[in-house]
Amino acid sequence: MLFTFDGADTAPWRVENDGVMGGRSEGFVEIADGTLVFTGEVVTEGGGFTSVRAASRADLSGYDGIELRVRGGGRTFELDVDDGTRNRGREVGRRGPVPTRDAWTTVRVPFDSLEETAYGEPVRVDPLDRSAVQSIGIYIIDGQDGPFRLEVDWIRAYREAE
Repeated sequence: MLFTFDGADTAPWRVENDGVMGGRSEGFVEIADGTLVFTGEVVTEGGGFTSVRAASRADLSGYDGIELRVRGGGRTFELDVDDGTRNRGREVGRRGPVPTRDAWTTVRVPFDSLEETAYGEPVRVDPLDRSAVQSIGIYIIDGQDGPFRLEVDWIRAYREAE
């Protein structure tokens, strides 16, 4: 288990909006009733994303991916796994889709399905160093203007055999 949201040991989650590049999207995060709640509004003009992230140093070399129990009203979010890789001085994002529904659902994001980008552009880098995960993030960058709400019950690493 990487994250549960039901106790005092809850990791600090921080929001990063597209204002870092001139956008006007807004995201907010809180822990409420044992879940992480990520809400806000996406504005595609000038940016089009917001994200939430927590530091989580972990050796996930024995795992095949990350799964989340989520509820999000049908929008698709993206899981980001950071191992500290940089490309030409820029942070490399490794993201995979997290589709949601109105009901709680468990979504698996295999490590080998993550796409690598730096500032939104595809890059070629070494595969994810599963032994050196530094943080986990969740983005909304689906190209749709408007409000969003994502609830996350838990986040954990999984093995295919499980």
